[in-house]
This record gives sequence, structure tokens and C-alpha cells, in this order.
Amino acid sequence: MPRNQFQRCIFALMTVIITVHSYVFYSLYVINGDSFITWANAKGAYEGGAPVSHVLDAINVLGGVELCGATVPIWAVVLVEFILAYSLEMLMGSPLSFRLACKVFDPRETHPVLFESAIICATVGLMCPAMSLIAAFLYYPYGTMEFNMLTLLANWAKLVCFNFPFAFFSQLFFIQPLVRTMFRLVFRKDIAARKTAEQHA
Repeated sequence: MPRNQFQRCIFALMTVIITVHSYVFYSLYVINGDSFITWANAKGAYEGGAPVSHVLDAINVLGGVELCGATVPIWAVVLVEFILAYSLEMLMGSPLSFRLACKVFDPRETHPVLFESAIICATVGLMCPAMSLIAAFLYYPYGTMEFNMLTLLANWAKLVCFNFPFAFFSQLFFIQPLVRTMFRLVFRKDIAARKTAEQHA
């Protein structure tokens, strides 16, 4: 576990880099992939282009992904979501999830695996609705309809339903174990020194 602000920043950076790429892939390929292919083939049929069967080809035919009413390349989507997710993780996700976990478990008496799992669950419970709300604003269909708060709330609820199961299972069983392994490798000297100091205390 991170022990100071620098380590918390690095831990959050590792988490967000993996998470954002996973979520962009999940959103573009798993949730919206069929829609992209359908739209691209409709556009291709109208313009006389060849049909596509792959999501990336469909996105290229469409010129990118709609973000705030403008069509942008995938790397721009990743960059925007990275900045927003990292900021939200540092301001809300990390500090609040630790406090919530401490309300349920005493970190001094609870097994580290159980306490870390509680932190992961709290982080997902905070970050998933927050990032889904941001995504509801970012990917609102501004080009096809006027802004409507009820439509925004409906899109937010839909995104939470899509994202929460993926967020929970990916964070609990894949992303956080991988990040914690990487973190231990990067800060192995500090962790070893800390264990030695605790043994001599």
C-alpha cells in the first residue's frame, strides 16, 4: 500500500493508465461496437464504400468517435478520460475510499487482502457513478438532439448499469492485483526497508 503522497500519486497513475485503456476498449468494442459497424456500413452504402466488419475500421470510416458533439480520434478520447479520471481519483477516489473502508474495518486488525478488497469496492462504488456521469455529458448526442436533463439522467443510469459490473470485476480480479504487483516491484527497496524497520521496532 502507498505510504506517502508521492507513492499515492504513482499508484493512482498506474491504476488510471490501465483502467482508462480498459474502459475505452470496453466502451468502443464491447458496448458500442455493433452500433459503430452498423453506422459505418450505412455511411459506406450511402457513399458507395465497401462494408466493414471490424470496429476499428468502422471508427475510421466514421472519422472517429463523437465527444462533446465533435468527432475526435480514439487517442483524444483516451487523453480526455485519463485527465478526468486521474483528477477524480486523486481528489475523491483514493482519499474517500480509504475512509469508507476504515469505517467498516480496522486496518490494524483486518487481514491486508480483506482491507484492500474493501478499498477496491469503495473506489468502484465512488468512481463508477462519477465517471459515468462525466461520460454522460461527454458522449451526450449533442449533434442529433437538444440538451435535456431527463435524457442525460437516463444515459447516466444506462452507463452505470453497463459499467458497474465491468468495473467491479475488472478492478477486483485483474486491474488492482496487477497494479499492486507493479507497485511492489517499483518500490521494492522502500517496502523492504519499511519491513526491516517494523521488525526492529
